[in-house]
This record gives sequence, C-alpha cells and structure tokens, in this order.
Amino acid sequence: MFGDWGHGICLLLGALILIAREKRLGSQKLGSFMEMLFGGRYVLLMMSLFSIYCGLIYNEFFSVPFHIFGSSAYRCRDATCSDARTVGLVKYRDTYPFGVDPSWRGSRSELPFLNSLKMKMSILFGVAQMNLGIILSYFNARYFSSSLDIKYQFVPQMIFLNSLFGYLSLLIIIKWCTGSQADLYHVMIYMFLSPFEGYIVALSCYCCPMDALSQTFYIKDFILRINFAFSCAYLRDFKAGHMEFLGPLTCIMMRSLILHDIRTNRTMRSLTSVSLAHSELSTVFYEKVLLLAWGYDNFIIRLVGLAVFAFATAFILLMMETLSAFLHALRLHWVEFQNKFYSGDGYKFRPFSFAALTDDDD
Repeated sequence: MFGDWGHGICLLLGALILIAREKRLGSQKLGSFMEMLFGGRYVLLMMSLFSIYCGLIYNEFFSVPFHIFGSSAYRCRDATCSDARTVGLVKYRDTYPFGVDPSWRGSRSELPFLNSLKMKMSILFGVAQMNLGIILSYFNARYFSSSLDIKYQFVPQMIFLNSLFGYLSLLIIIKWCTGSQADLYHVMIYMFLSPFEGYIVALSCYCCPMDALSQTFYIKDFILRINFAFSCAYLRDFKAGHMEFLGPLTCIMMRSLILHDIRTNRTMRSLTSVSLAHSELSTVFYEKVLLLAWGYDNFIIRLVGLAVFAFATAFILLMMETLSAFLHALRLHWVEFQNKFYSGDGYKFRPFSFAALTDDDD
C-alpha cells in the first residue's frame, strides 16, 4: 500500500462509510464499480490502516513531511550546507523517535534514501508474511496429524526461506542499526564465495529437492499402497509403465518452491514502486498545482487550483493508485500467502440427480 497517512485517512473514512451502511447497500442493486468497492470494503479498511502506519513511518501527509516530534534532529553549521547530509551538520537533539526525519524533505539525497528505505521495508514485510504462512502450515499439519508434512515440508521451507531471504532481512536490520555502508547486492551475489555464507547457500539448495522429493515419494507410496490393498490389474500396469510422471512432478514442485518465495518479494517490491510513484505524483500535484495557484493573489485562481488538486487527489491518487495496490494485495494474499497453508479443496462434487432431491425431501 502507498505510505501517506493523509490519503490513508481519506481511504479509511470511505471504508468506514461502506461498512456502516453495509445492510442498506447490501439490499440494493449497485453498479459494477460500487459493487466492487462494497465487496472489498474490509480489504479497503485494512489497506487504509496500513497506509496510515506506513505513512507515519515515511512521514508523509499529502506529500508534506509532518513535524510530529518537533523539528529535525540536525542543524546546519551555516547556510552553505543546505544540501549536505553528513558534512556540515550538527546533531543538537535526539534522533527522531519514529518515522523519517523531516529534514530529508527537499534534500539532494531524498529520493535515493527513500527508495532504499521503502525497498528494504518491503523485503522485511514480505519475509515476515511468508514466515507466517509457513507457520500456519505447521498448525494445519499438526491438526491433521501429518508428521510427513511437518518433517518434509514445514522444516525444509522454513530453512530455505530464512537461509536466503531471512539472512537478507537480518543484514538489512544490522545495516540500519550499525550505519554500515555495505552494499547488500554484492553481499548476496558473493555468498557463493564466502565460507560461512556458502554453507547457507548449500543448505538452501539441499532443502529444495528434499521438499519436492518427499511429496513425490509420498504420492508413489500412496499409489503402491492402493495397489497392494485392492490388487487391481490396472494399478499394477500403472506401477509398471506409468511412474515416469513422478520425475517431472518433482521438478515442478522444486521450481514452485523457489518461485513462490521470489515472486512474493517481487510483488512486495512492486508495491514499493506503487508507493514511490504515489509519493512523486502527490509531490507534483502539491507543488505544481496547489502551491503554484496559491502564489497568486487572486481568489478565482486559488479556487481553480484547489479544485484541480482535489480532483487529482480523489481520482488519481486515491482511486487509481488504490486500485493498483488493491490488486497487488489480493495477489499477495490469495496466491503467495495462502498457498503456504491453504488447500482450497472445497466440497465433494455431487452431480444433479432427481433421486437425490427426493431423498433430501424425505
């Protein structure tokens, strides 16, 4: 979701209106657009709350930094250091307790800093969400007393995820806490050459076939047990000549395990690009429309500028950007998150039968 707590409050009010009138709106015939909004009202509620939370971290209120905890913790020595961030600054008070320091606004390094911050936060959120999905799969396996799923799916998936992406998340936190200038791209690329990190890569590579082969052998064992129980001639023929599908199945499962984790991080970074585009568009509308119109000492020009700014905020920043983030959020939850633990097998198919209807009536 985009990180602007001013726009998040507007979206929150809209979601609360839909929830407060859900009985009335549910009994009416709505248009296609309103029906889509009404059906996703609770998703919009959660998105608005996370937008407010991320907006407080990014310190953006309608693209303007808000001095929630006072002014910046840094002050220039003289007027010549207005663009500096490490040279010519004096720290005269404690570090900003929450969120981005407002002094980053308008600086030369504002965009690289915020790009790096949002990308790293998206990785942390994505890894945390995938870990939660795998943990839920453990509780599912324990509920159904499936020790095979715990040993050969839960454990390999946790090791594979955290040996690569979890290790990257740990490096991000360490870099933030220590102020290191290390380039994490090179750290991840040269993992194969480091003795300690090489073991981590080898462990993750071992977990991929372990997870895939366990499911393949489980399917094979299941077929053989059915064959032994029923002594079916067709199954004997199946055992003899049709087990070659297990090889491609193993490759598909290995590829699925790797791509799921990569796709989740890629989708989270797509949300980062949505946040970056939202921030830049919001800044353009604020500076080039509202402030430019407000610079004229003319009531009509100011009114037109305010109307254009309100229209752009409502229809471009709130509707179009929210729709883009909404689709990304649905994909993250339905495809990337729920496939860790949710089977979705549904109910057994019952073909239509008049006899079944008669039995139900009886």
